[in-house]
Amino acid sequence: MTDCIFCKIVRGEIPSLKIYEDEHTLALFDINPASEYHTLVITKKHYVNMFDIPEAESANLMRTIKKVVTLYERKLGLKDVNIINNSGAKAHQDVFHIHFHIVPRISADPLGSPWKRYPELRAKFAEMLERLK
Repeated sequence: MTDCIFCKIVRGEIPSLKIYEDEHTLALFDINPASEYHTLVITKKHYVNMFDIPEAESANLMRTIKKVVTLYERKLGLKDVNIINNSGAKAHQDVFHIHFHIVPRISADPLGSPWKRYPELRAKFAEMLERLK
């Protein structure tokens, strides 16, 4: 895709601060970080989201995420991270190229919980399972 910002980063048309790179993926600092060391992990090939990406490519993403969090644990002592993917506009995806956020967390950060919980949905579990059969 020619106008995708992440594709431009992969092609070297836009500078980035790379943490890790291999033949399939790239990990870089998010330019609008939510915390120190907030990192994006992207595929080098353009896929829109988790509904679009082939299984092998999603496995490559997970391997890179694991490498980056292991690096952060070893070098920085980080033990708490959110790993987040937004797939689709209603899920707040704003760059339509598959990516995961690695957001390191510390006890003093202001981020709070990433979502509200709805325990009343437990009453629908049986119905929800039935729809998946």
